[in-house]
Amino acid sequence: MRARNKRNLTVVAVILFLAVLAIERQMRPEPEAVAVLQQQTAQAASGAGAGLMAPSFTLQGNSGTAYEVGGPREKALMLNFWASWCDPCKQEAPELNRMALKYKDVLDVYGINVTSQDYKPNAERFIKKYMLAFPVMFDVKGEVFDKYNGAVFPTNVLIDKNGVVSEVILGVLTPEELEQKIITLTGS
Repeated sequence: MRARNKRNLTVVAVILFLAVLAIERQMRPEPEAVAVLQQQTAQAASGAGAGLMAPSFTLQGNSGTAYEVGGPREKALMLNFWASWCDPCKQEAPELNRMALKYKDVLDVYGINVTSQDYKPNAERFIKKYMLAFPVMFDVKGEVFDKYNGAVFPTNVLIDKNGVVSEVILGVLTPEELEQKIITLTGS
């Protein structure tokens, strides 16, 4: 009788072990499910603040090319929101050109004219006058500026390669300060 009780106890223990194993396996998400969950969490935590996923958008550039922002990318990104009547934007334009050319292998610079608060022909003259060496887009309705909680000109948004906002800069920095922020962002 003792041998039978031992055997029954062993069978019950094995069944319990297999049941626990099956439950644990069902509770553990598959890697694909984890990736989808992380992406959904990141999308839910998007916004214009540091540490948040950059709000996604697509705008057409002055060359006719469509530019997309949102999610991981090959290079870090600087969004420069500007208006042609803005004196600090005029002051900053030559320095942005220099930075865009100097760091072109590790940084994309996108100029975004907030056309809802500007006059497009003036913005086009601004682009020619300062010979902007980076793509410029026209935010005709101001929707992208709003997504990034734009309040002043210029506003620069630094975004890392993972699509995460690193910093939002309101107003103009000295060339040295701007370059240091770019170096920190890109690791150059």
